[in-house]
Amino acid sequence: MAGHSKWANIKHKKAVTDAKRGKIFTRAIKEITVAARLGGGEIESNPRLRLAVDRAYDQNMPKDNIERAIKRGSGDLDGVNYEEIRYEGYGMAGAAVVVNCMTDNRVRTVADVRHAFTKYGGKLGADGSVLFLFKHCGQLFFAPDTNEEKLVEAALETGAEDVINHDDGSLEVITPPYEFIVIKKSLAKLGFKSELSAVTMKPDNEVILTGENAVKMKKLLDALESIDDVQEVFTSAVIDS
Repeated sequence: MAGHSKWANIKHKKAVTDAKRGKIFTRAIKEITVAARLGGGEIESNPRLRLAVDRAYDQNMPKDNIERAIKRGSGDLDGVNYEEIRYEGYGMAGAAVVVNCMTDNRVRTVADVRHAFTKYGGKLGADGSVLFLFKHCGQLFFAPDTNEEKLVEAALETGAEDVINHDDGSLEVITPPYEFIVIKKSLAKLGFKSELSAVTMKPDNEVILTGENAVKMKKLLDALESIDDVQEVFTSAVIDS
């Protein structure tokens, strides 16, 4: 769409992420606890736990907090028993939405998620209704003035899956999800520091929203993000400003 800038959208997402930092530790602790409960407390033999711990350290979480979360998940310390729930649905113009939750009260969580979808014009769907439209992967975004040839060479050497050159000159490196932190650190050592990076559910196709649809979609996503039991929200919508 004319006027759409991938780089402008990336900078917007970074600002939103920075504004949510107050919830990052809480969500990280939940992820570590559940990962340890499902796959054991040994980091080296549990890829999901290793990723959760790496991400927590990347957000400057204290080591003691991480170790306590692992012990709770492993059963060595008492704590809340969270379960994972994933909800799928639709926003404006059929944009897909995936909501990952961790909760100790399933009834409360589904009520909160359904309320957000209904209030802001979305629709809660059935399991599997949109998940197939996303790919679980790591994403690293680099500014338009980044040397593409050198980044491609470095990214492929460190184990990245792909490098995408967007129309506005920004570059996107795709990684396997559980190799994300290793590749991110390796690229940084080679002088390539990403502006925004995350393990995510990347949509196969984006739905660009403008005007009223963009405003409504932002309200829906903000409402979902504000729910205490929600860990992550992914969407195929791109809110064009």
